[in-house]
Amino acid sequence: MSWQVTRAGEREALVPVILGGGIGAGKSSVGAIFAHAGFEVIEADAVGRDVLAPGRPAVDEVAARWPDTVSDGVVDRAALAAIVFADRSELAALEAVTHPRIADEIRTRMTSASARVLIEVPVMSVLAGVDAVRVAVIADDEVRIARAVARGDEPGDVAARMASQVDQDAWRAWADVVVDNSGSWADTERHVLAVIEELVDG
Repeated sequence: MSWQVTRAGEREALVPVILGGGIGAGKSSVGAIFAHAGFEVIEADAVGRDVLAPGRPAVDEVAARWPDTVSDGVVDRAALAAIVFADRSELAALEAVTHPRIADEIRTRMTSASARVLIEVPVMSVLAGVDAVRVAVIADDEVRIARAVARGDEPGDVAARMASQVDQDAWRAWADVVVDNSGSWADTERHVLAVIEELVDG
């Protein structure tokens, strides 16, 4: 894979980077290093919140399937999360509603980006098929749980989300580059900076 450019007609376009990993792995912290290095960061979770904002078409579909989670056109995200993260079939149904819209919005933002783009994703399927360098952030489960709880998440919610997500081996298999964030932040930062240097100069 060429990490530096792909060709689109006569114009050279930098290959985007997709940054993935499970809850508590440290995606946002790693993404901040990319941002500091000049990458334009698009967070799939933030785009997903926009997709489910009042007045958006996805809200009507959510209301049709999970009527108790929508009131006056506003999605109760906590109530919806409690349902979908307890049942894989319900999660798949929500993803069928939101993921295509999230992917379309991300592609639109990528087109208008003024810098090289990094897309932060919590699951692999959001941008399946996009030509990109895939970077996975992984960490030991106990480390992930401790981090998520320290930032204010409930232990039960963290456990439910982890159970609904793919494991660390799946992220390793998906990625072109793996960043192990189980140890010290200084080690992680050095690794990420080396990855960025190779991406930029390679």
